[in-house]
Amino acid sequence: MTPSLASALMPLMRGLDAETAHGLALRGLALGLAGRDGAADAPRLATRVLGLEFRNPIGLAAGFDKDAVAVLPLLRLGFGFVEAGTVTPRPQAGNPRPRLFRLTEDAAVINRMGFNNAGLDAYLARLQGLARPLPGVLGANVGVNKEGADPERDYPALCRAVAPHADYVTINISSPNTPGLRDLQGEERLASILDAVAPRALGKPVLVKLAPDLAEDALAPIIEVCVANGVAGLIISNTTIARPDTLVSPNRTEAGGLSGAPLFARSTEMLARAHRLAGGRLALIGAGGVSSGAQAYAKIRAGAGLVQLYSGFAYGGPALIGRIKRELSDLLARDGFAHVADAVGADA
Repeated sequence: MTPSLASALMPLMRGLDAETAHGLALRGLALGLAGRDGAADAPRLATRVLGLEFRNPIGLAAGFDKDAVAVLPLLRLGFGFVEAGTVTPRPQAGNPRPRLFRLTEDAAVINRMGFNNAGLDAYLARLQGLARPLPGVLGANVGVNKEGADPERDYPALCRAVAPHADYVTINISSPNTPGLRDLQGEERLASILDAVAPRALGKPVLVKLAPDLAEDALAPIIEVCVANGVAGLIISNTTIARPDTLVSPNRTEAGGLSGAPLFARSTEMLARAHRLAGGRLALIGAGGVSSGAQAYAKIRAGAGLVQLYSGFAYGGPALIGRIKRELSDLLARDGFAHVADAVGADA
């Protein structure tokens, strides 16, 4: 099967409950049923970020493959990188179902999954079993359990466990679906966690994933804490608990984090602010509402060295990846950029 054919079959999945469809899609991917993208990426899309070489800047955000069951098939679809997780120290079931909702009319998704995953041991076993070298960069996204968590204990242990098996590690302190997690974004608490993690000693780049709902004056202190503690980059942003007035789907009132098209403007504005504040001291990954090459390009021009998809991929399917890369390459060529890195922060 080709990515285009896999995408053509996706409307059939939309007749199913969203979480059931997601589970079936992951199983199909793990079996290689989505095929692979055999086209070579345009040379201008290759980039170096976080000290790592990416064949293109388009990645899959954490949350899609929580248990790292389909890393290799996902990379074969054409992503430049895949971020697996969020993984927690112990397995947990997450929140009661239903907990994943399509907002089709808004090209959006609401989730309140609650870090459902099979736990660190199962996750590590899958990472260790991957055939190397991988055809792209692998990120590991880590979080804490809902019950019995000790962030200063758990985040360092998680980072040390996954670092030998991933190219970078992301500390998730911004999911809205684990009570108290977003409180860890406070300047003092984040400094305490990062001091315990000791990113400079980990041997792999460490990133922090932030929420788009931070107060405007909170971003600068967080950036300074991250820089001071050796963090390599930020992912901007996670889902939002805000509900724009433009939402029309019947599911718009569901609790949880909103992702997809309604998040694009908010997350891109935050990304641009982070780019100005960081002044080149942190790599930035732009996430939130990307479903076209033009939107990926906007993230890059706002300051993102890399871009992640989630809801756009869920709606558009595997064929979306190649389309975004082609559109992005054409836009770079149109504006005279020989390499994608040349366009980073062009609108700053």
